[in-house]
Amino acid sequence: MKIAQEYSHLNGKEYLLVHHKKTLKEIYEVVKSIDAKKHNPASLIKEFKDLLYAKGWEERRRDFFVSTDPNIVKLLEPLDFADQKKLLQELNHPLYDSYNQTDFVKNKIAVEVQLGKYFAVTYDLFVKHLSFYSGQIIDVGIEIVPTKNMQKFMSSGPPWFEKEIHNVLRHGRTNPPVPLLILGIEP
Repeated sequence: MKIAQEYSHLNGKEYLLVHHKKTLKEIYEVVKSIDAKKHNPASLIKEFKDLLYAKGWEERRRDFFVSTDPNIVKLLEPLDFADQKKLLQELNHPLYDSYNQTDFVKNKIAVEVQLGKYFAVTYDLFVKHLSFYSGQIIDVGIEIVPTKNMQKFMSSGPPWFEKEIHNVLRHGRTNPPVPLLILGIEP
């Protein structure tokens, strides 16, 4: 496969080039090592998992408590799970817990590969990467999606790079407020 297009949001790529050049190169090499013609979307994702896990990337989960009170949310966000629970108990606030999970984290970089449903990219960009960034688990997120050139040969519903970049750009330069590198891949 090849990386046909890239979009650097809030200097995501530049950050990687300065602070994690070797890790960025590793991601590029994984993409280039995959023969897309041998895979369907499910086996292609498995191939990414096998290759990245072999290089030390790990799944990561961030547990947290939720609130509809903006003042409490501000207090919760910088705390770890145990301290969030303690705070909410002190405030006699309901304990509603949740989590976000990402498939690949290494060196404070998160990678998501989305080849299935288009709506998952929006969730990744505006919720998952942001949650891990706000929780100081990552410094930058990477999203890997097919280009329109690849998407038109896939089953119904997959995302495509050009549309996802359009979605980011229409929100304005600082939204989502997390450095990102979005990669458009194709065979």
